[in-house]
Amino acid sequence: MTDPTAVSAALAPEALRARYAAAPTFDAYLATVEANQKLWQDAARLARVTDAEAERAAALPGRWHLLVLSEDWCGDAVNSVPFLARLAAAAPDRLDLRVLGRDANLDLMDAHLTGTARSIPIAIAYDDAFVEHGWWGPRPAPLQAWVLGAEGQALDKTERYRQIRTWYARDRGRTTVDEVLRLLERAAA
Repeated sequence: MTDPTAVSAALAPEALRARYAAAPTFDAYLATVEANQKLWQDAARLARVTDAEAERAAALPGRWHLLVLSEDWCGDAVNSVPFLARLAAAAPDRLDLRVLGRDANLDLMDAHLTGTARSIPIAIAYDDAFVEHGWWGPRPAPLQAWVLGAEGQALDKTERYRQIRTWYARDRGRTTVDEVLRLLERAAA
């Protein structure tokens, strides 16, 4: 069991700032992926944000930091994180992004659980003082509702994951980007 005092100290703004500064950028993270390497490279190459999404990010007041917990084997991460990286790149004066491995950062992960699961990716939004203003993940809300609902749960694992991949392919990151932008816009208000 994790010591709550140690977790609180590790999540203090000063400690978070240092951990964030040491975390790899998306491009550096991408260079280290081993599992699903081709999928990650293709997703990074194909990920786009619309002009309207870039404008929304550029209009955010202040400076925002997205710290993403991920692992290269995660199918949800490969379908979400490249779009978040593209969003940050579209508004570099307002937004930046770093990626940390979930398994090497269980204190952060355990502070952002989906129920009892260590589900990823998780994107944590910090202001410039490294005060947390919320988090997103592990999937876009409509997809998560389907997965956890009767229809998604009625399928065997292979078919469920095929349907999840189809959803991501049709959505092209739109819902992920919109949900994270809404989180940031609420935080900045």
